[in-house]
Amino acid sequence: MDKLKLHTKNITDENFAKLSALFPNAVTETVNEKGEVVRAVDADVLRQEISVEVVEGAKERYQFTWPDKKKSVVTANAPIAKTLRLDREKSMGRNGEAGSIDTENIYIEGDNLDALKLLRETYLGKVKMIYIDPPYNTGSDAFVYDDDFKETEENFKETSGAIDEEGNRLFDMRVNNESNGRFHTDWLNMIYPRLRLAKDLLSDDGVIFISIDDNEVENLIKIGKEVFGEGNYINALKWKRKKQPSFLSKHIAPLMEYILIFAKNHSILGKLSIEKTSDATKKIMNISNPISERLFKAGFIVKCIDSGVLPKGIYTIKTMTVEYLDDIIVENGKATNNVRVKAKFSNTQDKIDKFIEQGLLFITENKGLRRYVSDEEVGKEKSITDLLLDWGDNQDSDKEQQEIFENKYFDYTKPVLLLKNLVKSCIKDDSIILDFFSGSATTAQAVLELNAEDNGKRKFIMVQLPEPTADKSEAKKAGYNNICEIGEERIRRAAKKIKEETNADIDYGFRVFKVDSSNMKDVYYRPQDLKQEEMALFADNIKEGRTPEDLLIQVMLDLGVLLSSKIEEKEICGKKIFSVDDGYLIACFDDNVTEEIVVEIAKKKPFYAVFRDSSMENDAVITNFEQIFETYSPQTVRKVL
Repeated sequence: MDKLKLHTKNITDENFAKLSALFPNAVTETVNEKGEVVRAVDADVLRQEISVEVVEGAKERYQFTWPDKKKSVVTANAPIAKTLRLDREKSMGRNGEAGSIDTENIYIEGDNLDALKLLRETYLGKVKMIYIDPPYNTGSDAFVYDDDFKETEENFKETSGAIDEEGNRLFDMRVNNESNGRFHTDWLNMIYPRLRLAKDLLSDDGVIFISIDDNEVENLIKIGKEVFGEGNYINALKWKRKKQPSFLSKHIAPLMEYILIFAKNHSILGKLSIEKTSDATKKIMNISNPISERLFKAGFIVKCIDSGVLPKGIYTIKTMTVEYLDDIIVENGKATNNVRVKAKFSNTQDKIDKFIEQGLLFITENKGLRRYVSDEEVGKEKSITDLLLDWGDNQDSDKEQQEIFENKYFDYTKPVLLLKNLVKSCIKDDSIILDFFSGSATTAQAVLELNAEDNGKRKFIMVQLPEPTADKSEAKKAGYNNICEIGEERIRRAAKKIKEETNADIDYGFRVFKVDSSNMKDVYYRPQDLKQEEMALFADNIKEGRTPEDLLIQVMLDLGVLLSSKIEEKEICGKKIFSVDDGYLIACFDDNVTEEIVVEIAKKKPFYAVFRDSSMENDAVITNFEQIFETYSPQTVRKVL
C-alpha cells in the first residue's frame, strides 16, 4: 500500500524533473549560502544543449519585472498542506433541494491562490473557459489578497489581527492607494501567481477573459503575454460599461473598460462567435446625406396598424425621420399598394426590393424601418468584435441585483448578458467555466440561464474569498456576513427564478466547499521528527473534529478525482464505505477493518481503494491485505493515509 502525500504538488520539483529528463547532463549539485548541498542546473551545459545564448546575471535584455517578482514565482510553485471541506448545509441539489449534493457545479469559499493549487491536480487541462474580474487597483481597493510580500509574519499578525487558530492568514483589509510606494508591485504580486496556476487548468483549446480598466491594463497585458505566451494574446475587447458618462472626471468622461483575452494555444482556439436568435431583426440604418427616395412595393409588412390607412407624411421614428410620399393602404398588417419613401438609407433599392420580395421588410412607428432575419441567417455564427456596445452595462447589473435581492449590495458588478455572450462565444458543449474572483456570482447565473435556453450541460466553478461585509452596509443589515453568503444566495434565487420561468431540465445546484488546513496532523508529514517514545502518536494522525467525509474530499483532491463526482455512502459488514463515481474510488476510514471487509471491497474491483493506515483490525489483516487484492483485483491501486 502506498501512502498518500495529501498536499499539493511542488511545481518547482515538477519543472526540475522535466528538465532533468530532457537534459540529464545539465543537472548537478552545488553548495548554497548555508553550506548545504542542493540540486542545481549547469548553465554552460544547458547552453550547449539548446545551442542559443542563455541570458545570465545583469546582462541587458527585454523583460518585464518588478520588486519581488521572483518571490511571486516561488509563491505560485510552492506546495500547500491544505484541503477543501464539503459544506452540505450550504449546498443545493440539481433540482433545488437544500443540503443535497447531486450536482456538478462547485462553489469554493477561500483564498483563490490556495483554491487554484488545490484544484490544479484534479482539473489540470480540464477547464474550457476562465473569466475573472479581479480588483482593478484603482487606489481605493482593499487588498484582501496580500500574499505576504510586504511584512514579516509577526508584523502582519500585529497589524491585521487576522490569523486563525491554525496560524493561517484570513484577511488584510488595508487599502492599496497611490501613496503606497509599492502601488503597482503589490497588485502584480497578487495577480501573477494566480494567472500562472490558471494557465495550468485551461484545456488546450481553452481561453481566459480578464476584466480590467486603465489602471493596470498595460501591466496585465505584459504579464499575460509572459504567462500564456505572446502569441496567445488574442485581443483587448472594449466594453461600454455605462449608458451615460460621468462629467465629474478631471480630463475626459470614460465609458469603456477592457476584457483581455488569452488562449492556452491560439493555433487550436476556435473562432469566438455567437449565434443570432431565430426572432432577430435588423435595422435599415440611416446614414449621412443626401436623403434618398426608395420605392416599397406592395406586400411589405406594416406592424403599427392591422387595417385602414397610414397617411402620407413625415414620421419621426426614434432617431430616424421617414417621409411617406404616398398613403399606405393596409389589410391584415400588409400594404396593398406601392409606396414611395424618403429617408436616409444604408441599403440600395435592390436590397430593399429583395427584402420586400422575401416578406422580410416591415415598418413600425416605434422601431423604424427594419427587416426580419432570413431563414438562411438564423443560427449563423457571427464573430464577436473588439467593441462591445450592446452587451449590457452597469445599470443593467444594478437592475439585476434589484430583481434578485430587491436591493443593491455590490457596486460595478458585470451584467449577465456580458457573461452569457462571453460564454456563448467559446463554449457550445458541456465544458467547465471557472471564475476565481466570483464576487456576486454573475458568472454562475449566466451559465444557468444559458443552460436553460439551450438545455445545455455547462458546469461552473466559483471561487470567492469570504471577505466580510462592511458593518453599516446594506448587505450586513440584510444578514449577509461576507461576500460568499451573498454569491451563494444569488445562485439559489437565480436558479429558483429560472426554474419557475422555464421549467428547464438542467442542473440548478452547486456543492459548497471551504478551503481549510489539512485533515492530517503535522506528524503525518514529518514522522521522522518523532522520538521513539512518541511513535504511538502516529497511530492517530488525523485532526480532531475531522469527519470521514473530510478525509474523502482530501483523498479525491490528492488522486485527481473530480469534486463533482457522484458520492455514495454504503455499508459493508457494519462499516461505512464511500463509493465515488460508481465505484471508481472506494474508501473506508472506519477502525477495526476486518479481512472480510477488505475482500468485499476488492471484489468490487475499484480503480482506487483507500484505507487509514491504522484502521486494520489486527496484524493478520495487514499481512494478508496485498494478497487479497492480488487475488480479487490486482489492478486496483491501493492507498493509505
